[in-house]
Amino acid sequence: MKLKPLQDRIIVEAAAKEEKTASGIILPDSAQEKPLKGKVLAVGPGKTLDNGKLAEVDVKEGETVLYGKYAGTEVTVDGKDYIILRAEDVLAVTVETKPAGKVPVGAGKK
Repeated sequence: MKLKPLQDRIIVEAAAKEEKTASGIILPDSAQEKPLKGKVLAVGPGKTLDNGKLAEVDVKEGETVLYGKYAGTEVTVDGKDYIILRAEDVLAVTVETKPAGKVPVGAGKK
């Protein structure tokens, strides 16, 4: 079965829960927090405004988004868990940055 979001809704596959802390301590299931980011799998066409125009959704498929702790509705389809969010529940889109490269020896000297 495939999910198709309506209006300004977005279907997100939540990131895996953190099972370890940064220092290596393994967390039990009861202490693991719900992930607050995920990958966008599908985006609805947008919301129809009062004037009849369509306000498109700012998020695109494939982007990784951050959303609120209690945002959206969790659903399970074919054994996989998804979250259906409204576009307004998305707080930010993550942007990958390239690490600063090393400057070659002698670069910039005349």
